Amino acid sequence: MLFCTVRHVRTRSNFLIGVYWAGSIPKRPCILGSMTLMPMPKRVRSVLLFFAAFQLVSLSVFGDSAAFDWVPTEEEIRKYRRSWNPFSHGPILISAVDIQPQGQLHVRPFIYSQIGEKSYGNTLSFPTERKDGPIHLYSVQHPFIQSAYGLTDHIELGIATSLVTFWARDSDSFNKGKGGPEKVNTGVGDTSLVLKYRPIVQDPDTWRPSITSFTQLALPTGRWFTGTEKPPGGFSPLGRLPGTRSGEISISEGILTRKNVKPFRVSAGVYYTYALPGSVGTQTTYFGDVINARLILEHILDDKRGFGYNIEIVGLHGLTWRADGHSINSGQQSGFDVLGIEPAIQWRFGDSNFLGAAGVLFTVAGRNALDSFYPNFSLFWYWSKTGKVIMR
Repeated sequence: MLFCTVRHVRTRSNFLIGVYWAGSIPKRPCILGSMTLMPMPKRVRSVLLFFAAFQLVSLSVFGDSAAFDWVPTEEEIRKYRRSWNPFSHGPILISAVDIQPQGQLHVRPFIYSQIGEKSYGNTLSFPTERKDGPIHLYSVQHPFIQSAYGLTDHIELGIATSLVTFWARDSDSFNKGKGGPEKVNTGVGDTSLVLKYRPIVQDPDTWRPSITSFTQLALPTGRWFTGTEKPPGGFSPLGRLPGTRSGEISISEGILTRKNVKPFRVSAGVYYTYALPGSVGTQTTYFGDVINARLILEHILDDKRGFGYNIEIVGLHGLTWRADGHSINSGQQSGFDVLGIEPAIQWRFGDSNFLGAAGVLFTVAGRNALDSFYPNFSLFWYWSKTGKVIMR
């Protein structure tokens, strides 16, 4: 079994993080990172310390999964798996809270589109107060491909990427009958690497829910390899899991929770996203950080067929500051807000390991944002090395 102890040494200008392996403690530590703290503000230190902590967790996971002490017992997991939880698609707009069993894999193609011709001003308002333009935007991920594998019964690794197309027109000119500049672009989207860890599994005999931590690293592979441009506003459609700026390196941290109470399943999650500084020409760009929030209610009507409907609520909030303390010079510098609601249905294809869901997300309120609606369609295919697929 592999254990490690973290030691830190603070000098006048540096904070060193080292790892000492039990049973073989060297005179000098193996240095994971050296981070200058002065004169950086507290927010910079928080971000850098998070990177170091993420690296340490990764080393622990891949070195020996037993290094985690805070995990559900085998009896708690068995009790949960014997409880009511029909094999079905589940929510569309939140990453699954209860993770894959060890050795189980899913692949998910997800077609997601956005149609937006109106926008909201600088005051949070409803669709009755929206105005035309300034951009007509039609965007689609065709498809977004996501896959996840249960490394253990407590840890899940995931990866996702997409092919993206958008068409946009300047509606100020368009509405005056002057045509207007058009932009059309197709290319590979961003790639996301995800680590999920579930320290608490729900108890069917009490109100205790499952709680899962979510860590995502988004990489602008489309911009790096195919020159994919950003859609107007800089965001992929509102329902991206979670919503992050296109074409930027970013880290997202989230907390997810879920509770099953027959015939309902309720899931929720909150994510915080920090994007590293970008660049346009010779200028360094700083966008505000982003908070995502999701709340989903599933009502399963037919357990055998995995048939039911979902009500999914999604919120996206652009902050007016950054975790690293830099002032914002790009994007909506006064922040933005978007709130959407999606009705959806889910089903199982016969007795197969294929599951489907479809819905439309409608914007119901916004500030400094497009008023859009988002038709979407999702498929799951499951595989298990045991030959028997278990619902998450």
